[in-house]
Amino acid sequence: MAVSTLIYNTLFRRNAVYVGSVLFGAFAFEMVFDSAIDRYWDAKNAGKQWKDIKAKYVSNDLDEAEE
Repeated sequence: MAVSTLIYNTLFRRNAVYVGSVLFGAFAFEMVFDSAIDRYWDAKNAGKQWKDIKAKYVSNDLDEAEE
């Protein structure tokens, strides 16, 4: 019973704190979820993305200027 009372007094007692907690939780979840999905996508498509094959198709501008 003490844990539920603590949670109630900390988060749910005042509406502004409750709404702030919900907004912060949603923002934190979004950041973690996006990061995890980006890592998964990069691992699944390794070698197929522009960042992986860019060196094959784009030459350095300094090398071209010297020739």
